[in-house]
Amino acid sequence: MKTFTEVLLNYFQKLKINLPKNIDIKNIQMDSKKVENGSLFIAINNGYNYIDEALKRGAELIICDKKSMVESEKIIEVLDSIKFLQEISTLYREKLNVKIIAVTGSEGKTTTKDLIHGVLSSKYRTQKTLGNYNNQIGLPFTLLQLKDEDEIAVLEMGMSNLGEIDLLSKIAKPNYVVITNIGDSHLEFLKNRDNVFKAKTEVLKYVDKKNVLVYGDDFYLEKLEVIKIGFEKNNNYIIKNSSEIYEGINFLLNEENYFVPLNGLYNVVNASFAIALGKIFKMSYIEILNALKNIKITSMRFEKIIKNDILFINDAYNASPVSMKMALKAFSSIPLEKRKIVVLGDALELGDKEIEYHVDVLNEALKYKFDKVFVYGERMKKALEKLNNPKIIHFTKKEDIRDELNKISNIAVLLKGSRGMKLEEIIM
Repeated sequence: MKTFTEVLLNYFQKLKINLPKNIDIKNIQMDSKKVENGSLFIAINNGYNYIDEALKRGAELIICDKKSMVESEKIIEVLDSIKFLQEISTLYREKLNVKIIAVTGSEGKTTTKDLIHGVLSSKYRTQKTLGNYNNQIGLPFTLLQLKDEDEIAVLEMGMSNLGEIDLLSKIAKPNYVVITNIGDSHLEFLKNRDNVFKAKTEVLKYVDKKNVLVYGDDFYLEKLEVIKIGFEKNNNYIIKNSSEIYEGINFLLNEENYFVPLNGLYNVVNASFAIALGKIFKMSYIEILNALKNIKITSMRFEKIIKNDILFINDAYNASPVSMKMALKAFSSIPLEKRKIVVLGDALELGDKEIEYHVDVLNEALKYKFDKVFVYGERMKKALEKLNNPKIIHFTKKEDIRDELNKISNIAVLLKGSRGMKLEEIIM
């Protein structure tokens, strides 16, 4: 990491801090267990407690914001470790020739990121956000993992309040932006979709509008003068003739045939973002088509798992009212010769109207011909009390849900809830 080492030296020279002579940084870590010879260890939050371990593992340099009890010339104290991480990643990004694609929106960020990465990486040296490292710590850390030879990086941008996307945009300086939709996520802090729209579109002032792609059928996003993708005729990329099978969906995008190995009509939109960017990066139709067939998606995103003769659709990484409704529709549309059972957990961070949102989701579930609807969580319990529908059964323990499912033969089960509900434990 020659370029990064130069950036680091210049950073501390301006602060009149001398680094150890002949310093050679090989990688950057925030987890002391991953430190090896040549690592720069940035002690974030309680990482201060693991400085001694990092040194023993061979750390080349350690950045911390507390006075260390351990004495070593390798330890550099700064005012704020997180601010250092953000500042050094900003400077490093400026030195790289990489094209940054920022992906934000209320739902579908991770899957869209994976799809874009899957398409572009088939032709270019392309990196992406590590796991769900999409916040003020995770995004700058992801930037620091980039190498001089990387050509494209697909970075997910998450947020919970106003100003956060603005900060991430200043750090990443994106060349392209994708906004998946404007939904009900984070209403506990943002209160309404108008504020969600304001927060998500903070990124727009950092990129040319001709390099912005959005879901054009969204009530808020359709107003933007950018590249629009959707099912309506006013879009630049028009989706038509989608046909769902167990393995995924066939569809037309601007009269070209494509297949994405994912279920759910919303994943056609997510895949269309990847196709459009493939074209922007001069990929041929055949190159994009073949790349889509080999897509690998982050786990717990409509992931098919067979356990004890039960087909689980594990979509339990996170949830909002919009994504829950989309998952229900997608699950209902998959052609399966099985009884379909839905397990819904609480959706968190919805603010004062959270029970109303849960009632709405349960009413949506009742529209489809599911054999059973199981719910888990206090919010779902309160929503069910308002609804008072005997077709929906509330459970207080995930183990009881698992036991009940094991009594039923030939079933497919959708798991959908917020991360804090950990519905994937039902599969174990």
